[in-house]
Amino acid sequence: MAAALSSACTTLAQAYQDGAASVSGASPLAGKVRAANSRFLDVKAATAEGYAPIPCASGITGGAMGIHYVNGDYLKDDKVDIARPEAVMYEPMADGSLKLVAVEYITSKGPAALDGQLFNFNSAPNRYGLGEFYELHVWAWKDNPTGTFVDMNPKVSCEHAMAPTQ
Repeated sequence: MAAALSSACTTLAQAYQDGAASVSGASPLAGKVRAANSRFLDVKAATAEGYAPIPCASGITGGAMGIHYVNGDYLKDDKVDIARPEAVMYEPMADGSLKLVAVEYITSKGPAALDGQLFNFNSAPNRYGLGEFYELHVWAWKDNPTGTFVDMNPKVSCEHAMAPTQ
């Protein structure tokens, strides 16, 4: 009985730690994403690599994803490559600058995963006008209290999306 109780406590403690790592941004995958994509800290790097902006995306229950800079070629190729995200996400700041907050990986082939992290499935029709696809947001530069891989971040806002951008 004591061994079973000890095992249950260990399992619960591990689950808590895994959940805390996800919320705190301590995810090993988030670290790998930061290392592979920090060149996008300057939005000019994204545009130089063929990424183009689409409007700021916010959630109906609060929070936002920010302005997505999408690479159409990567979107079409269905490859999942940690250093080639289909979208790079920026939060518009009051001074008109854009702050890198996350990246998004998108593929129509699935089920998909990156470094063991499963993608979310989006059926068609959807608000993006795309067919069925799989996506994974990685909040590698801004903590998301609801989880490292959740779509919307309550700490991100589109409030300054109309401000001049770089």
